[in-house]
Amino acid sequence: MAEAFNDIEELVKKDEKLIDKWGRRNPRFEKRYEQSVIRVISDYGIGASGNTGAKGKILGAGYEPYIMAFFIGLYENKRIPLSEDTDEVKGLGQPLQYWGNLDSKKFRKAYPNLRSYIFIALVAKTDVDWIALDKGTIDANAVVSALIKTMEEYANYGFSIMEEKLQEDKGYFFSNRAFLDIFLQLTDKSVKQIDEEGVEEL
Repeated sequence: MAEAFNDIEELVKKDEKLIDKWGRRNPRFEKRYEQSVIRVISDYGIGASGNTGAKGKILGAGYEPYIMAFFIGLYENKRIPLSEDTDEVKGLGQPLQYWGNLDSKKFRKAYPNLRSYIFIALVAKTDVDWIALDKGTIDANAVVSALIKTMEEYANYGFSIMEEKLQEDKGYFFSNRAFLDIFLQLTDKSVKQIDEEGVEEL
């Protein structure tokens, strides 16, 4: 599996990896989630400081709620396309290659490997003709755009769920278990679905 991933990762030019090309991109989100979700639970737009914890922000940089939203969409396997109105969407402001690179003032260690996990998930969930990319019959930029679109749509669904939770309970995400509980519910749902459908015999 790791060898297959490395093959895909290398598919651009000998001097550039696909994951690096993807890492220079800045995913977008719908502006309405900036005030209703992102700024509520993170330091987005104000920079990291020693005082933000006292203000009740549970996450640091704006990409942290984006990561959570993406994985909620991924685990639920639900996507919502972004608004077609360009005035209603904006770039997050930090290219993917910088996500999780530094230790946090909220006492979290850097987590750069998470970017690789996101990339692998996008490769698995995006309809791309990898052979055509290898042959050079499709453009690497088009492939990266398709990966980013998948990411944005999963995150868009995730933000809708996060917004819904905050509308029901403004303090929902200020519990240490909030995100853990969401992901446990989603994984439990997946396990139950497999149990109900059964495993196909070989």
